[in-house]
Amino acid sequence: MVSPTAHTRRRRALRDARLGRKQRRQRTEAGTPVFPVHPEGYDPNAPDAKPAKKKD
Repeated sequence: MVSPTAHTRRRRALRDARLGRKQRRQRTEAGTPVFPVHPEGYDPNAPDAKPAKKKD
């Protein structure tokens, strides 16, 4: 027979593992939302701007 403390710790660990499982699955299935990385009017000379495409 297992001690009450060990039983409680195991039950808490199982409960913690299950918490949020439904929400995590929903977020995974929904995927990443589409959003513009550089919206219209963004300054191409800004330090974090995308590098310009090279013309061949």
